Amino acid sequence: MRILIAATSQNNAIGKDNKIIWHLPDDFKHFKELTSGHHIIMGRKTFESFPKPLPNRTHVVISRQKNYNPEGCIVVNSIEEALKICPVNEDVFLIGGAEIYKLGLPFIDKIELTFINETFEADAFFPEINFSEWKLTNEEFHTKDEKHAHEFSFQTYIRL
Repeated sequence: MRILIAATSQNNAIGKDNKIIWHLPDDFKHFKELTSGHHIIMGRKTFESFPKPLPNRTHVVISRQKNYNPEGCIVVNSIEEALKICPVNEDVFLIGGAEIYKLGLPFIDKIELTFINETFEADAFFPEINFSEWKLTNEEFHTKDEKHAHEFSFQTYIRL
């Protein structure tokens, strides 16, 4: 499957200054569990926001920059090229950022969404989704606690 994985808020915020706005350890754990062992497709700025490449994943970075070649990554110039080089018999994850989500949405079979039930100041936003084209197949609610300052839900959607 081609899976979009994202964390977003009520106002579709996903980031500010090329950083994640919230700190949700259970969301990081969920992301790691789902994406480990798979190809992950991302834009250059998303890749550069990591302190180092994420372990146990094949990084496919979309960039328009000529001669951009970070070590240990496959660099391509388009979402179509990124999807073409990924194995067809395995799950592939689009992990962001905003432009990659927007470009990739028509190709996606499934969405793994972490929805934070608040609004945030941001400069990067998740694209509008027509949820009439999707079926919510799973939802797991998480309350605030000592490690999580915000309520959130893990939501899984399958394209109809």
